[in-house]
Amino acid sequence: MGVLDRLVLSDEQWERIAPLIIGRPDQKGSTGRDNRMFVEGVLWIVRTGSPWRDLHEVFGDWNTVFRRFSRWSAKGVWWRIFEALSDDPDFEYLIVDSTIVRAHQHAAGAAKKGGLKIRPLAVPVAV
Repeated sequence: MGVLDRLVLSDEQWERIAPLIIGRPDQKGSTGRDNRMFVEGVLWIVRTGSPWRDLHEVFGDWNTVFRRFSRWSAKGVWWRIFEALSDDPDFEYLIVDSTIVRAHQHAAGAAKKGGLKIRPLAVPVAV
Protein backbone atom coordinates (compact mmCIF):
# COMPACT_ATOMS: atom_id res chain seq x y z
CA MET A 1 0.00 0.00 0.00
CA GLY A 2 1.53 3.30 -1.09
CA VAL A 3 1.14 6.90 0.04
CA LEU A 4 -1.50 7.62 -2.59
CA ASP A 5 -3.65 4.79 -1.25
CA ARG A 6 -3.97 6.64 2.06
CA LEU A 7 -5.23 10.03 0.93
CA VAL A 8 -7.60 11.69 3.34
CA LEU A 9 -9.95 14.00 1.49
CA SER A 10 -13.05 12.62 -0.15
CA ASP A 11 -14.40 14.36 -3.24
CA GLU A 12 -17.23 15.83 -1.16
CA GLN A 13 -14.80 17.25 1.42
CA TRP A 14 -12.61 18.70 -1.32
CA GLU A 15 -15.65 20.40 -2.89
CA ARG A 16 -16.40 22.01 0.50
CA ILE A 17 -12.93 23.51 0.93
CA ALA A 18 -11.88 24.18 -2.68
CA PRO A 19 -13.52 27.64 -2.80
CA LEU A 20 -11.71 28.64 0.41
CA ILE A 21 -8.16 28.16 -0.81
CA ILE A 22 -5.87 30.63 -2.53
CA GLY A 23 -3.98 29.99 -5.74
CA ARG A 24 -6.99 28.71 -7.68
CA PRO A 25 -6.96 28.99 -11.48
CA ASP A 26 -9.94 31.40 -11.35
CA GLN A 27 -7.97 33.91 -9.22
CA LYS A 28 -5.46 36.55 -10.24
CA GLY A 29 -1.82 35.92 -9.44
CA SER A 30 0.09 32.68 -9.30
CA THR A 31 -1.75 29.41 -9.07
CA GLY A 32 -0.76 26.33 -7.14
CA ARG A 33 0.44 23.37 -9.14
CA ASP A 34 -1.93 20.90 -7.52
CA ASN A 35 -3.89 22.39 -4.63
CA ARG A 36 -5.50 19.11 -3.62
CA MET A 37 -2.21 17.21 -3.39
CA PHE A 38 -0.72 20.11 -1.43
CA VAL A 39 -3.57 19.95 1.11
CA GLU A 40 -3.21 16.16 1.23
CA GLY A 41 0.52 16.59 1.94
CA VAL A 42 -0.15 18.94 4.84
CA LEU A 43 -2.76 16.54 6.22
CA TRP A 44 -0.21 13.73 5.93
CA ILE A 45 2.23 15.77 8.06
CA VAL A 46 -0.51 16.46 10.63
CA ARG A 47 -1.62 12.81 10.75
CA THR A 48 1.82 11.28 11.02
CA GLY A 49 3.59 13.94 13.07
CA SER A 50 6.57 13.57 10.73
CA PRO A 51 9.05 16.38 10.20
CA TRP A 52 8.65 18.36 6.98
CA ARG A 53 11.83 16.85 5.55
CA ASP A 54 10.18 13.41 5.62
CA LEU A 55 7.29 14.50 3.39
CA HIS A 56 6.91 11.98 0.58
CA GLU A 57 8.02 13.32 -2.80
CA VAL A 58 4.60 12.55 -4.30
CA PHE A 59 3.38 15.71 -2.48
CA GLY A 60 6.20 17.83 -3.87
CA ASP A 61 9.46 19.22 -2.52
CA TRP A 62 9.17 19.42 1.27
CA ASN A 63 10.57 22.95 1.45
CA THR A 64 8.20 24.24 -1.21
CA VAL A 65 5.26 22.64 0.57
CA PHE A 66 6.40 24.07 3.91
CA ARG A 67 6.79 27.60 2.51
CA ARG A 68 3.34 27.42 0.93
CA PHE A 69 1.91 26.07 4.20
CA SER A 70 3.42 29.08 6.01
CA ARG A 71 1.95 31.54 3.51
CA TRP A 72 -1.49 29.99 3.86
CA SER A 73 -1.15 30.14 7.64
CA ALA A 74 -0.35 33.84 7.56
CA LYS A 75 -3.37 34.49 5.33
CA GLY A 76 -5.82 32.51 7.48
CA VAL A 77 -6.53 29.84 4.85
CA TRP A 78 -6.05 26.96 7.28
CA TRP A 79 -8.44 28.54 9.75
CA ARG A 80 -11.13 28.75 7.04
CA ILE A 81 -10.51 25.12 6.06
CA PHE A 82 -10.67 24.05 9.69
CA GLU A 83 -13.97 25.90 10.14
CA ALA A 84 -15.42 24.24 7.02
CA LEU A 85 -14.43 20.73 8.11
CA SER A 86 -14.84 21.06 11.89
CA ASP A 87 -18.19 19.26 11.87
CA ASP A 88 -16.75 16.28 9.96
CA PRO A 89 -15.93 13.36 12.32
CA ASP A 90 -13.19 12.16 9.94
CA PHE A 91 -11.13 15.19 10.96
CA GLU A 92 -11.32 14.89 14.73
CA TYR A 93 -7.55 14.24 14.80
CA LEU A 94 -7.06 17.89 13.80
CA ILE A 95 -8.56 19.05 17.09
CA VAL A 96 -5.73 19.44 19.56
CA ASP A 97 -6.15 20.81 23.05
CA SER A 98 -4.49 20.53 26.43
CA THR A 99 -6.52 17.46 27.40
CA ILE A 100 -4.68 15.28 24.87
CA VAL A 101 -1.25 16.94 24.71
CA ARG A 102 1.32 16.14 27.36
CA ALA A 103 4.69 17.78 27.76
CA HIS A 104 7.81 15.70 28.14
CA GLN A 105 9.00 15.53 31.77
CA HIS A 106 11.97 17.76 30.97
CA ALA A 107 9.69 20.44 29.54
CA ALA A 108 8.21 21.06 32.99
CA GLY A 109 11.53 21.24 34.80
CA ALA A 110 11.04 17.86 36.49
CA ALA A 111 14.71 16.96 36.10
CA LYS A 112 15.82 19.88 38.29
CA LYS A 113 16.23 19.16 41.94
CA GLY A 114 13.71 21.11 43.97
CA GLY A 115 11.33 21.70 41.08
CA LEU A 116 10.76 24.69 38.87
CA LYS A 117 11.63 28.08 40.36
CA ILE A 118 9.30 30.91 39.33
CA ARG A 119 10.55 34.42 39.86
CA PRO A 120 8.24 37.45 39.60
CA LEU A 121 8.96 39.84 36.77
CA ALA A 122 10.20 43.32 37.58
CA VAL A 123 7.11 45.29 36.58
CA PRO A 124 6.92 49.01 37.35
CA VAL A 125 4.10 49.92 39.70
CA ALA A 126 1.49 52.32 38.28
CA VAL A 127 1.30 55.57 40.17
